[in-house]
Amino acid sequence: MNTNSFQRRHIGPSTTEQEKMLTTIKAASLAQLIDETVPDNIRLKSPLDLAPAMSEYQYLAHVKTLSEKNKVFKSYIGLGYHEAIVPSVIQRNILENPGWYTAYTPYQAEIAQGRLEALLNYQTMICDLTGMELANASLLDEATAAAEAMALLFDVRERAKKKAKANKFFVSHEVLPQTVALLETRATPIGIELVFGNHEDFDFEADYFGAILQYPGKFGQIFDYENFVKKANEKDIKVALAADILSLVKLKAPGTFGASVVVGTTQRFGIPLGYGGPHAAYFATKEAYKRSIPGRIIGVTKDLNGKHALRMALQTREQHIKREKATSNICTAQVLLAVMAGMYAVYHGKEGLQFIADGVHQKTITLANTLTGLGIEQINTSYFDTITVKVDAKKIKILAEKNEINFNYIDNETLSISINETVELSELNAIVAIFTETLGLSPVVISSLSEGNKILENVKRNTSFLNHSVFNTYHSETDMMRYIKKLERKDLALNHSMISLGSCTMKLNAASEMLPLSNPQWGNIHPFVPLNQAEGYHEVLRKLEHQLNIVTGFAGTSLQPNSGAQGEFAGLMTIRAYHLANKNVHRNICIIPASAHGTNPASAVMAGMKVIVTKTAENGNIDIDDLREKVALHSENLAALMVTYPSTHGVFESEIQDITKIIHDNGGQVYMDGANMNAQVGLTNPATIGADVCHLNLHKTFAIPHGGGGPGVGPICVAPQLVPFLPSNPIIETGGEHAISAISAAPWGSALACLISYGYITMLGSKGLTDATKMAILNANYIKERLNGHYPTLYTGEKGRAAHEMIIDCRDFKQNGIEVVDIAKRLIDYGFHAPTVSFPVGGTMMIEPTESESIAELDRFCDAMISIREEIRNTSLADDNNPLKNAPHTQEMVTADDWPFPYTRKQAAFPLTYIAENKFWPTVRRVDDAYGDRNLNCSCNPIEDYM
Repeated sequence: MNTNSFQRRHIGPSTTEQEKMLTTIKAASLAQLIDETVPDNIRLKSPLDLAPAMSEYQYLAHVKTLSEKNKVFKSYIGLGYHEAIVPSVIQRNILENPGWYTAYTPYQAEIAQGRLEALLNYQTMICDLTGMELANASLLDEATAAAEAMALLFDVRERAKKKAKANKFFVSHEVLPQTVALLETRATPIGIELVFGNHEDFDFEADYFGAILQYPGKFGQIFDYENFVKKANEKDIKVALAADILSLVKLKAPGTFGASVVVGTTQRFGIPLGYGGPHAAYFATKEAYKRSIPGRIIGVTKDLNGKHALRMALQTREQHIKREKATSNICTAQVLLAVMAGMYAVYHGKEGLQFIADGVHQKTITLANTLTGLGIEQINTSYFDTITVKVDAKKIKILAEKNEINFNYIDNETLSISINETVELSELNAIVAIFTETLGLSPVVISSLSEGNKILENVKRNTSFLNHSVFNTYHSETDMMRYIKKLERKDLALNHSMISLGSCTMKLNAASEMLPLSNPQWGNIHPFVPLNQAEGYHEVLRKLEHQLNIVTGFAGTSLQPNSGAQGEFAGLMTIRAYHLANKNVHRNICIIPASAHGTNPASAVMAGMKVIVTKTAENGNIDIDDLREKVALHSENLAALMVTYPSTHGVFESEIQDITKIIHDNGGQVYMDGANMNAQVGLTNPATIGADVCHLNLHKTFAIPHGGGGPGVGPICVAPQLVPFLPSNPIIETGGEHAISAISAAPWGSALACLISYGYITMLGSKGLTDATKMAILNANYIKERLNGHYPTLYTGEKGRAAHEMIIDCRDFKQNGIEVVDIAKRLIDYGFHAPTVSFPVGGTMMIEPTESESIAELDRFCDAMISIREEIRNTSLADDNNPLKNAPHTQEMVTADDWPFPYTRKQAAFPLTYIAENKFWPTVRRVDDAYGDRNLNCSCNPIEDYM
């Protein structure tokens, strides 16, 4: 065995195991299986043209060398990004802990109570600091959150009868430039008119539905917005505030003076800069808007025994259900980063945050006083952490960069300086020295901090926050470490067992891919530094773009979209721009198969397109006759087809090239959803099947961990005609010659997370990537064969093979009184997270094992499924007191004095022998979703407060 081969470590089954599996599925070789699965007409004729694979040791040395090309200056740029201290107890026990970063989105609440509690803490923190009633479990970045705020206010405007037709949205000149760019991207396709100006000159009589303000302003000035918000509300104009999270420790909470939405980023609560992300944005609003709030919300409910339990609330408002009628296409949160930010507040508590905020403010005052004493004009009259000075900025910049310091250069005569929690007296003196030397003044040394306060009385915080016990208990590292571990034990992640979720691809997130994320040479770089300070990043990002071009067969890539849903939106926006450039303004019809993921139609509507749904044939493929009919009907206005390949049903449709040709012949472009790209890599690609653009879920195919529901990265790869339209950034130049406006706040989105996928591709190389695809297909077909006779497979290819995933039909079990959800809950007792339930077909399970799982783990899963099938056979419609209906079984149940069930405790908790070696205990019984939605409580307050 080659111990240097990353491929050998990443791919689960050994050569011997592969032979056994091939025998089981009745295939003479792996080549035969692939020939029977992937249509010959779309197979690649040559290997991927990638550099030879590196060993893990070589890669770690390589990525360290690249990190040293980055120049980590002290950055005082601000603009929504600040260097932060990541508490070591949080870095070691969350950021670097697979128990936290390999978990899946908490759809199965009973095995996610730890993560859900951490997110409830986060939501409570946000509600307390903003003064709002309801917060979600995070969004992608501040700019995206602001755009979502605009969309929410546009959605709810019809409730204010006077505003039903209003389409103007006011944007203050104080709003951050990257936020403005996102507002522009989102506004135009859906008919919102942005009006920019000074909030003090706002015309409250005009036809506006909403407004957005920055708190404090982009260059540090604190404005008193109370009168503005009051007047706006009187005119049925709803106001959103983008607020700095740390400043809210000192400033009046926006909820107390009438804001409708408050958004921002929690990056400075202990999350690395990472050249722009990933970071957790926050979104808080009024409970009245609970049906329109984007993203995920964690809520309190109870389990079957009436015990306190948590779960994702109000899921019927999400795009999975509402599809093209959804307010937002966002289907993810930045969970791992939100957990870290929430834990930062838990660790520091109210008094700790006040100490940090007071320290930042005093250091800012000290710097301002010192510079003013040198005769330099400081123009902010009220500020928290940012001052703006009048000076020869060009001269200052030369000396500052020579001394490894970055300021925010507004123009040739103005710059701003943003202070953060890492700044000490020595850094303040280094800043002052830049000014004295540039101006030819005598050196000045700051020896102590100035007293004072530059926050005016009328904007000072006047409400309390973080009073819940969770924020007042865990302030020693020992207690904090144990609290984090207590929550981790409540969650089932990939470090316990396989998570065979169809369409979600929970594969190994290798340690060597993750280790560089802790290196400050990657973590401490501001996204708006000069390009020559991020040469290591740019080498990685260029190489990753090239790798993804090779894998997809396309000509260009943008890494900017920081989620799969944003990738969908970005892809459709490039298609929209292409049609507009060709003067085909009328092309706005987007055809989407009925089986598509709910984000597809939601993204199409956001891009200003009208959705036409095409039927699914009996074999699960696109109904080509129906497609031809719909295309013919809308030929003049056809913009795009959105297609997932292989299909959502786990099948390589042999007619895919005919499908894409129909679209091209009628003037449309083809968008391929990259959800199932891990079944294509090295065998076929989007360019070969005839697509024009695809998004890739780097958190699926390319090994970025799901983090309990985020981060994700969703870059788009495009054919040559779409390259000119790749997205831009307002501060750092990116994108094509005719670039669309920004999709994410940072120029390269979640750049830090891109390191993971770069490592994955670099260590696997061409052969490893292709073999990973083949093994994903082998593992799926092995499960299919092992479950044959117990569960019918709903769809297969023309030669009876599944692709990388398969759908088993559980609908007939209703005659035994068993629903598919009962199987999902019973799997918990066997130590497994359920496969995807009832998508894309109700009453089914979609299973995807990935290439990372060994035959031993596949067999354990299959044994569990077969054992459950036997339990189903032993139940009847009249019997609702059985192991499936009562699942999952908690330790509290099994050890109780009373056992009122007609089966044994052993059958409940240890139905197969392997379970005893590594038992996972759920901490709650089956949760009551409906109760929680009727009594909505999305913070740490007791549920009695809401009843």
